[in-house]
Amino acid sequence: MSRSRRTAVSAVLTALACLLVPFGTLAVWAVHGLGDTGRYVTTVAPLASEPAVRDAVADTVGDDLAQASGMDRDLVRDAVRSFTGTPAFRAAWDTANTAAHTAVLRALRTDDERAATLDLAAVTAPLRDRLAADHVPFADRFPVEHREVVLVPPDELPALRKGYHVLDIASSWLPAAAVLFAVTGIAVAACRRRALTATALGTALGGAFLALAVAIGRHLTLTDLPDPSHRAVTAAVYDTLTSPLRTTSWLLLTLGLTIAAATWLTPRLPTLRSRPAPPPLPATPPPEPTRVHA
Repeated sequence: MSRSRRTAVSAVLTALACLLVPFGTLAVWAVHGLGDTGRYVTTVAPLASEPAVRDAVADTVGDDLAQASGMDRDLVRDAVRSFTGTPAFRAAWDTANTAAHTAVLRALRTDDERAATLDLAAVTAPLRDRLAADHVPFADRFPVEHREVVLVPPDELPALRKGYHVLDIASSWLPAAAVLFAVTGIAVAACRRRALTATALGTALGGAFLALAVAIGRHLTLTDLPDPSHRAVTAAVYDTLTSPLRTTSWLLLTLGLTIAAATWLTPRLPTLRSRPAPPPLPATPPPEPTRVHA
């Protein structure tokens, strides 16, 4: 294969590898980050301490309890807001997210045409037991209702299943294809050092593109909210879920620039070291002694 053809093939393979980097990262994050119940619950666990989330829970749950019990709404909201700062609330938060995530995954991975639902008893029963164990007054009278909450409507399940199936395949093949294209492009290149530099710069560019996509997605998500009062809660949830993506994008950017800089500097170091030292300056002759006449 001629030198020009090797250069062209290497350029195409390098471009494909760098193009697949951000898309492969997105697929891996969606399937192995959001699609894993344990990782998902661990990721959203800090949201239980976010002030915006606690206020939203206090408003929603407080209104429901006040309407059901006939008590003063502000008083119930204050009580629920105080409860959101306890370990029992954080345990209930993890339980609710585990149950909801499990129900959605079951709907995506099966062919059941029913809507993905969550039984509130799966959350309220452990919460009542936790409060009773902490000797909270009237905890044993806490109502446990078997009420189904729709998480995903049945008409949206077919499209979501197809998307999840595509992401599941992409999460395995896109990273492997990116590595294969990069290694092959460097191997067939006429100048492997230049090919490695181009691959590293392309990886850094992919990381920057990924960070930009996350930022644009955040802006569009917050802008399209029908209720501006939910903006703080949505921003906290979005930032928490996309935190691994932002970290990965900065890692790709830093790693790519570091490898590119090292590849560019390596062949120049021996040249700098092998330069001849400048000749020494001639020594100044000592002054001739003078004769002193008495």
